[in-house]
Amino acid sequence: MPTVSNFPTVDTADSVTVTAPAESVPVQHQARDAEASPLVRIRSLLPGLARAEQRVAKVVLEDPASVARRSITEVALAANTSETTVTRFCKAVGVGGYPQLRIALAADTARSEARSSRNLGGEISPDDDLQSVINKVSFADARAVEETAEQLEVETLQKVIDLLASAGRVDVYGVGASAFVAADLQQKLHRIGRISFAWSDTHIMLTSAAVLGDADVAVGISHTGATTDTVEALRVAREHGATTIALTNFPRSPITEVADHVLTTAARETTFRSGATASRIAQLTVIDCLFIGVAQRHMDDAVNALDATRDAVGSHRLGVRPDGRRRPRETGK
Repeated sequence: MPTVSNFPTVDTADSVTVTAPAESVPVQHQARDAEASPLVRIRSLLPGLARAEQRVAKVVLEDPASVARRSITEVALAANTSETTVTRFCKAVGVGGYPQLRIALAADTARSEARSSRNLGGEISPDDDLQSVINKVSFADARAVEETAEQLEVETLQKVIDLLASAGRVDVYGVGASAFVAADLQQKLHRIGRISFAWSDTHIMLTSAAVLGDADVAVGISHTGATTDTVEALRVAREHGATTIALTNFPRSPITEVADHVLTTAARETTFRSGATASRIAQLTVIDCLFIGVAQRHMDDAVNALDATRDAVGSHRLGVRPDGRRRPRETGK
């Protein structure tokens, strides 16, 4: 059962997320759960919901403030379904029942209004001018980072950092846009002296996974969590004894079934796939947290390694500082 970076959910028959522990939850975890947006969780679980429940989810996502004021009967009618389905939907997304959903949506609406007076949404229409496009894209990117940080489970992140810091070798898998994120993690770890490799070719991913062992860690990065190449590579790595970690936007996606630990992002899909950019920024936010956490474990060595790598490429930079002044030619810094 993977450790999922998301707030606890109610058990369902097809759930792969973890349930709330029986013992008391630390105060800091309660605070993070209270801050997390229910809309983030609904979006992340949307693909795995039953079709009727997806209609309820879309009604909620389209106008959460309105749903917070409406009765369960009104929401059921708007979604062309029954009140029983609305209740099942509430349990599936971990809020217990419809009254709890209304309270959570009302609280989230209040937080959103306090955070920003603008509601740019994510849809870009053919009539939008360039300034509107800039505003909507930057808003979606900023919200992806903020919402990822709000729902990121610190305890899971801590476990992953510990694993990366002590791993004999770290292999990172990702294809498409996620390949760039995988390469970024590999390059960061490599710069502080950690043995790491990033692969995006399916055959190389599989052969790499086949030679991993108990002391190694494999990281699979996939926004949808359904990319066959990445899921298969992570499965093979796990079969050969490596500890597996998934970074995805959807905590019930196929990749979580082959991961020992799951970290989640919270990026929204928008028109023209600008969500692909938001997802990459959200993923890079998590990667930066991992990198800094690992560097802290080996602080002196990491600082020395960063200085050495900076010096190594210093002579390949133009002899001008960012402020326009000349750099000392003998150091290249």
